[in-house]
Amino acid sequence: MEPRLDLFATETGTRIGKRTAAITAVIEPALPKSLRELLCLRVSQINGCGFCVDVHTKEAAAAGETPLRIGLVAAWRESTVFTEAERAALALAEEGTRLADAHQGVSDGTWTRVREHYDDERIAALVGLIATINAANRFGVILRRPGGSYEPGVFAGLRS
Repeated sequence: MEPRLDLFATETGTRIGKRTAAITAVIEPALPKSLRELLCLRVSQINGCGFCVDVHTKEAAAAGETPLRIGLVAAWRESTVFTEAERAALALAEEGTRLADAHQGVSDGTWTRVREHYDDERIAALVGLIATINAANRFGVILRRPGGSYEPGVFAGLRS
């Protein structure tokens, strides 16, 4: 599969990338890297973005996540390796991604579980992360960016 366009080869695309990285930089201090990567991985799996699945699988491993947890994130409901707080965040990520699949959007039950484990600052970060990775997935899918060649840490340079 060949990508349709290298977004970063354009001035506009580079500016978009830098602004997206700036949003990510705001979110980073509020949530542990391993949680961020697992959530981004799960959202990217749902959206079918091969490039983002590649990125977040490798970044999760670089953050110290185990192969077991990385492999089971797609089946987190049927797994015992995630905490209740992580499960609440994964449910929020899934429901916040599958908005078109359910008229309710994020259910009250999921919201209640998220509120049990996270304060307002962390919830703002979770919502921002979910929205941002969904946007990144749209870039990857629309432009047909293939997975497989990402090297951890590549995007760190966008923040400068």
